[in-house]
Parts: sequence; structure tokens; C-alpha cells
Amino acid sequence: MECTVNWTGGLGTRSGMGFVAETGSGHTLMMDGAADAAKPELGGQNLAPRPLELLLAGAGGCTAYDVVLILKRGRHAVSGCTVKLTAERADADPRVFTRINMHFTVTGKAVPATAVERAIAMSHDKDCSASIMLGKTAQISTSFEVLEV
Repeated sequence: MECTVNWTGGLGTRSGMGFVAETGSGHTLMMDGAADAAKPELGGQNLAPRPLELLLAGAGGCTAYDVVLILKRGRHAVSGCTVKLTAERADADPRVFTRINMHFTVTGKAVPATAVERAIAMSHDKDCSASIMLGKTAQISTSFEVLEV
């Protein structure tokens, strides 16, 4: 797996903190820092997600992918899966994630709660590389609800 990240500056200048990442699969995404009037030297212009937001989103995408795949393999009629992640970070540098909660909302027809619980546990314990890596510094908790459609 590979990725190339290029500093773009921001708004056509090299004074900002914008970056464009190109993934090995040929996709691009932008990143930027926060616009902070109290710390203009940091250069962020709030034009794109922060890098750590993308890390959190990646973990959410990884685990949601697993949950849907596991449920589909179990022949459950899953029609939707949303995971809302909330994270806390350390107060001092490096400001790693210290706590992450993943709340899953799974929709479908007669999807058993036990199957959803098992799918989340399998992702959390053995399948999702992203959340397993983040679990080295953060306490990760999960919760879920199943909605009938």
C-alpha cells in the first residue's frame, strides 16, 4: 500500500497548510488545518478535513465495511449501516486518540441483534486493521442499535 502527500499551501499560495494525498489506488483527497485567528502562523484555512479526522473516518469506514460484509455473508438482509465515531485526544503532544466510541446503526429486515453484536466484535477483535492499530493508544468502545425497515 502506498500514498503520496503533496503540500499545496492554500488558495494558490505556499503560505497555507493544505495538502493533497494521492492513494496507491489512484484516488485523491485534500487535507487542511483549522483556521485559527489566535494562531495564524499555523496556516490552516479550514478548506478540507484535518488529517486526524481522516484517520478517524478511515477507522469508521474499515469497521463498517467489515460489519456489512460479515452480515451479508451470514445472509442477513442488511440494507444500511452507519457508524458514528466520537474521539477524545490527549491534552499534551503527541495528541493521540485516547478514547474512541463507535456507535453503529444497522438497518435491515429481521437482522438479529446477536448477529450485529457478533459482526462488530469480529471487526473490533480481528478484522479491522485501522481500529486495531488505534486500539494501541485509545480505549475503543462500541455500541449499536438495529432498526427494522
